Amino acid sequence: MHEAVLGIDHPGAYAEATRNTDTTVELWCNDHCDLLHVSGAGGGEVLAHVEAAVGVRERIVEADERLLITDDCLRDREPDNIEGVLADHGCLLVPPLRYERGLKWCRVLALDPASLTEFYRDVAAGHDVTVESKREVESVAADRPLLTLDSALPDLSPRQREALATATGMGYYRIPRDATTAEVAAELGVERRTFEEHLRRAENKLVRALVEYL
Repeated sequence: MHEAVLGIDHPGAYAEATRNTDTTVELWCNDHCDLLHVSGAGGGEVLAHVEAAVGVRERIVEADERLLITDDCLRDREPDNIEGVLADHGCLLVPPLRYERGLKWCRVLALDPASLTEFYRDVAAGHDVTVESKREVESVAADRPLLTLDSALPDLSPRQREALATATGMGYYRIPRDATTAEVAAELGVERRTFEEHLRRAENKLVRALVEYL
């Protein structure tokens, strides 16, 4: 089997709500409604988009994290031709869908690489498509249920990933430290407080995701 994670510039309320923001929306469709996990700054604006598009039945809000159950399924309000293309090529969509930076991120599974390639070509004919990753699923034990380190870890916003990667590369986490937050912020071209906020949010997401396994 073969898997690819594709970012598709596909119009829709959830994708549009994340455009030009640091917000990520993860979606699990339940036929009659959607379960959404919204994280990052700008969650309030995303919530307004969701309420306008499908309505919100229930919500839990904690800082920049929101768990929403919608009144209706977005698929019923906004028909999605991507699912039809998936079926045409015998490909499977592995949940959750992820909306980030105005794109719809799909984790697609196919039995052979040719089907995945044809799916990509058909979608790319009508939409801009970004390939985030590709891999061959070779091991039953290691891939059950098709989990990778990337999929098990929480989604970080682009700025959070950049802050964490730059801090690590400059030795911020070495003992003793090789760089201060002010020096890393200068490297990124942002204010120190801005960098520290992105880094704190990234660290918080990672710790909360991993602590239950310690």
